[in-house]
Amino acid sequence: MNKIITLEEITQLSSSLKKNKKSIVLVGGCFDIVHIGHIEFLMKAKKFGNILCVLLEHDKKVRLLKGGNRPFNNQKERAQFLSAISFIDYIIPLPFLKSDSDYDQLIFSLKPDVIAVTTDDPFLEKKKEQANHIGGKIKKIPLIKTRSTSKIANLLGID
Repeated sequence: MNKIITLEEITQLSSSLKKNKKSIVLVGGCFDIVHIGHIEFLMKAKKFGNILCVLLEHDKKVRLLKGGNRPFNNQKERAQFLSAISFIDYIIPLPFLKSDSDYDQLIFSLKPDVIAVTTDDPFLEKKKEQANHIGGKIKKIPLIKTRSTSKIANLLGID
């Protein structure tokens, strides 16, 4: 089974999963240099449902969010890293989404049961609105402050 799928595939799959009473947990992020903080976040997110789907940001979006020299790994490589993690069910590499309404449309079509976020997610309020709109739940997972891709990059002198 290929875990890396398109938006079209996950939209169709989402309907099928719901018919089979499977709950979908959705997370999103850059996941540039995968570290223990990512792994723990994803493990905790998986506990909130049956199927864990990861929305993987486009390289252009990562540059806007993290800075011009990022990502260190391109989207295809990041997707491959994530696909090696056994408890992740699907990875969806996103196209470049320009606006909140693009993300809204995506969430409204997927209709996840849970959107898992870190406690300091800068888009938390927007995600709450999206979850409320589809009858889903937000589950907050504490951030491991000692680990981040930026901290690792700084230690290595590459950021």
